[in-house]
Amino acid sequence: MVCASNASHTPVFLLVELWRGGPPKSLLFLLFLTIYMGAMVGNLTLVLLISQDSRFSTPMYYLLRGLSMVDAGLATVTLPQLLAHLISAQPAIPAVRCLMQFFFFYVFGVTDTLVVAVMALDRYVAICDPLHYPVVMNQQVCTHLLASCWAVSFIHSLLHAGLLLPLQWAVDSEDAVHLPHFFCDHRPLLRTSCSDTQINELAIFLEGGLLMLGPCALILLSYTHIAATILQLPSAAGQRRAFSTCGSHLTMVIFLYGTIIWVYFQPPSQNSQKQDMTAAVMYTAITPLANPFVYSLRNKDVKGALHRFLVPSQVAP
Repeated sequence: MVCASNASHTPVFLLVELWRGGPPKSLLFLLFLTIYMGAMVGNLTLVLLISQDSRFSTPMYYLLRGLSMVDAGLATVTLPQLLAHLISAQPAIPAVRCLMQFFFFYVFGVTDTLVVAVMALDRYVAICDPLHYPVVMNQQVCTHLLASCWAVSFIHSLLHAGLLLPLQWAVDSEDAVHLPHFFCDHRPLLRTSCSDTQINELAIFLEGGLLMLGPCALILLSYTHIAATILQLPSAAGQRRAFSTCGSHLTMVIFLYGTIIWVYFQPPSQNSQKQDMTAAVMYTAITPLANPFVYSLRNKDVKGALHRFLVPSQVAP
C-alpha cells in the first residue's frame, strides 16, 4: 500500500467483509432487498396516507410524514449500493460517488435525528401545554422546524465532506482504496486514510457531539416533563393513553441514538470494524424499515386510514 492524493477518478473498493464465512451472498441479497422494499413501501405508504387523508392534518402527522420521507432517502442512499455490491464480482465505487454517498448519507442521517428531536418537542407541547398546542405547534411552525433541520444537516455534511477532500488514501498497486465497509461511512474512510485525521476526529467529537448533544438534551428534557405531567393525571386510563402516544417515538429514539452514539462517539481504539458495520446496518436499514411499522401498528388512526385506502367504501349509485 502507498499513499495517494484524493484524485477524483481513484476507485474505492467497498469490501463487504461483515458476512465473510456467513450466509451466501444470494441469501444476503434477498434479505437486504426485502428490507429495502419493506422500508420504501412502508415509508411511502405512510407519506401517501398522511397526505391524502384530512384526518392527519395535525402537526404530529405532518412531522411523521417528514420523518418518513427522510427515512426513505436514508435507505436509498446506502441499500441499493449494497445490493449492487452483493451481486458484483468486484464491488467498486469511484471516489466522487463515494464522497457523494457520504455527503447524502450525512444529510439524511442528521436530518433524521433532528426531526426525531422536533417530534419530542411536539409531544411535550401536546401533553404538557395542550391549550397552547394549536398556536405553538401549527403547520407553519412545523414547516420552519423541518426546513431548519434540513439546513443544519446540509451545513454539517458540507463541513465533514470538505474535511475529507485534502486527505490522502492508502492505495494498492492498481490505485484502489480498500474500504472494509458496505458504504462510504465516516469512520471507515478515516481509518483508510494515511493522512493525519486529528482535525476530522476533533470535528466529529466537538461539532458532531454538539449537534448530537443538543437534540439529546431536548428529548431528555421533553420526556422528563412529559413523564411528570402524565404521572399527575388522576386516572390510570388517562395515563395509559398519554404514554401510548409517546411509546412509539421513544422506542425509535432509543434505537436510533443508541446505534449512532455507539459508532461515532467512542474512542477509535475501542471501535471494532464488525461491530461498527453491525450498528451501521441497524441505523441504515433496520431503522428506516422499523419506523413506519412501529408508528402504524401502534396507531389506530393510521391503521384505519390504511384500511380505508385498501378497502374503499362502495358508494351506492
